[in-house]
Parts: sequence; C-alpha cells; structure tokens
Amino acid sequence: MFTRNFLQTHRTPRLSEAEAASLEAAVIRTAEFRAKQIIVRQQVPLSQCTLLLEGFIERFKDTPDGRRQILALHVPGDFVDLHSYPLKRLEHSVAALTPVKVALFPHAAIRGLTDQSGTLTELLWRSTLIDAAINREWIVSIGARSAAVRLAHLFCEMYVRLERIGMTDGKVFAFPLTQIDLADATGLTPVHANRMLRQLREQGLVEFRAGVATILDWDALRSFAEFDPGYLFFD
Repeated sequence: MFTRNFLQTHRTPRLSEAEAASLEAAVIRTAEFRAKQIIVRQQVPLSQCTLLLEGFIERFKDTPDGRRQILALHVPGDFVDLHSYPLKRLEHSVAALTPVKVALFPHAAIRGLTDQSGTLTELLWRSTLIDAAINREWIVSIGARSAAVRLAHLFCEMYVRLERIGMTDGKVFAFPLTQIDLADATGLTPVHANRMLRQLREQGLVEFRAGVATILDWDALRSFAEFDPGYLFFD
C-alpha cells in the first residue's frame, strides 16, 4: 500500500475506505533513485507530486560559492513536493540522501482528488501546512538556538517522526546522514557539528555513529533541546 505511511503520519482528518482507495489509486507509477541523485531540480516545470516510500530525501538550496543549506529532511510517508501542484515548479531542489523509492501522483490526479472529496482536500492541504510548520521550527533553530541545542532538537524531531511510522527500535533509529549533512541541515560547519555531537554524547544525551542514532536519555535530551512536538500536529 503506497499511502500507508502517509496515512499513519497524518491520521486526521480520517478518510473513508472509498477516499483512502481513491488516494491509493491516484499513484501513476513508482520510481527509484540512487543516493545523492537529484529528483527535482529548482525552477524546472513539474506535472507530478512525489510521495516518499523508502529511504531519506533532502530539500536544499546551493549558494553560488558552493555552500548547501538543507531545508527539510523527508522520511517515508512524506510528500516532498506537494506544493508543486499549485506552483508547477519549486524554487529549490530535491535529492535522495539514500537509495529511495517514490510514488508519483500526476497533478491531474491531485486535482481529481480535491474535486472528489473535501476530506481529501483537507488532508492534503493539512500535510503541506505541517510541512511549513516544520520549516518554521527549523528557522527558529538556525536563528535562535545554540549549536548543540539545534542538533539535539533535530534528533528529537527525527525520532518522533520515525517512531510515528514504526521505524525506531526502542530509542535507536537509522538516521543515515553524514556529519556534513547534519552540518548543512543546522547551519553549522562540519567541524563544529562534530564537536557538538561529541558534547551531546559526553552529556549522556544521544550518540550518533555510522548513520545510527541512539538516544541515551530521552527525557534529558528533550529537556536540553526544549523540544515541544506540537508543531508536528500529531493529534
């Protein structure tokens, strides 16, 4: 079922069986991409939306001097470019962080879903609004949180998002990013990110090795990060 993780993440509004079947049937095909492969290039016209089924995806922008800012991290069940339906292109690029599998929804099919059902319209709209809420929280991190707290907050966020779809093992979860990726996501240099990761480990909060995160003390990590998951709207 292509939409299982999406519906597991976004549990409200609840779809009827017919509406869930229509959402599933809107998939035109699946596609696979290798790690680091570009999926969507900025300002290139689009006629379909992408739902991540397996793996991890980044949204990013590169500066003229070669620096990268990761704007969002996507896990299975996320639409990575649903906002391309009304906009028809993105002002940023989308790439696979790991080997990924995606399901593709033609814009015409998205229009059909919204014409068919107010509940489906609300669900898709709500998912884009939550995506925007996550983006605002990231802005707060980069603009107002210390380096160690930024990283701690990101580990908290990814843990609860992956737990939502059953991709954690206790307090351990795959987080297959490099330290450079973590730096690009948090506005740090790789050297600074490395020091902050060491600090979090030495404080007994979280350990990150070889693409696996282990939360050593959830309550302490959440307190240190001042993490409130309300912006994820898991209701």
